[in-house]
Amino acid sequence: MRHAKSSWDNPNWSDFERPLNKRGLEAVPVMGEIIYKNKFQPETLLCSPAKRAKQTAILVREVAGIEPEISFDERIYEASPQMLLQLLCEMENDPESAMLVGHNPGIEGLIRFLTGENEQMPTAGLAVIDLNVEKWDEAKADCGSLRNLLRPKERDKPV
Repeated sequence: MRHAKSSWDNPNWSDFERPLNKRGLEAVPVMGEIIYKNKFQPETLLCSPAKRAKQTAILVREVAGIEPEISFDERIYEASPQMLLQLLCEMENDPESAMLVGHNPGIEGLIRFLTGENEQMPTAGLAVIDLNVEKWDEAKADCGSLRNLLRPKERDKPV
């Protein structure tokens, strides 16, 4: 999942400190409802510690009723697709499903790497990817298929 729309209101904020704006705060609960409605319950939730990503993960977890605690990893902030893949490969206990909340261009690059699909990842967008692997550390180029790309404006689109 890409973080929701962030604010550029205060020029004194660093990129890391930028919070969600009004539009972002409205989009995240919609995505939480979509996740809840489609019974997507990740066993692991990884997130960038940047303020806008944190806010996105916390709110979507609350609305969607996602049980696992959020693991914040500073490597997700400004991560390349290769770094995001490495983080997925490092997950302990090989969860059946995981959610990663991060930033572009890394998220789009990871989708392209795993699926071969060249999709634009909008803010608050959620890519649902099925991987054809037994364990996360087996993930490699083109090992997955993009089941769906969900956006807040597509509230009724099934996963």
